[in-house]
Amino acid sequence: MLSGPEPEDPRPDDPRRFSPSAARNRDPILAVLRAHLPQRGTVLEVASGSGEHIVHLATAMGDDLLFQPSEADGEARASIDAWAREMRCRNVLPALALDATAWPWPIASADAVLCINMIHIAPWQATVGLMRGAASVLAPGGLLYLYGPFTVAGAHTAESNAAFDASLRARDPAWGVRDLDTLAEAARAAGFAAPEVVPMPANNLSVLFRRA
Repeated sequence: MLSGPEPEDPRPDDPRRFSPSAARNRDPILAVLRAHLPQRGTVLEVASGSGEHIVHLATAMGDDLLFQPSEADGEARASIDAWAREMRCRNVLPALALDATAWPWPIASADAVLCINMIHIAPWQATVGLMRGAASVLAPGGLLYLYGPFTVAGAHTAESNAAFDASLRARDPAWGVRDLDTLAEAARAAGFAAPEVVPMPANNLSVLFRRA
């Protein structure tokens, strides 16, 4: 059961961002992560976006887990911190300035790393950087959790995903829905075991890697 106050209507000076997709997918993501996150420790989220996912997880999971959001964009970090204040999340740290492609990362260790809906709206080198960075902060057995749309054996899982992929590539040729096999190979090269894949609503996947 979630605790804490419901967010009020945004004020003119409110830095919070609102993502309709976060409202739709946060509960299915929470259901998967309940079974896989450690009981205690630090959870790093890479590319936290608006901050809605991490405050939802932090409020639901309790204070034994400490959540560390991060974002490359300063306005996004302001939104994340504003959401944490609004929801009175005692277990959410101030957002870190973190670019997945930069090295080294500004955090030494984490017990799990989350990345939700990033890799299809970023160049492939961001995924490579994510794998390298996550491997550097996780102990053996540590979780790297990814969520989003993927192709499987080079094929889209739904016509809507194919249309979404085309729209992404039209916006930026470096973006696009990534293939699960290519993702698994990049993870293996960074030191992760083969993934566990969980089908999700709206033709998305949860992809769970463990540090080998």
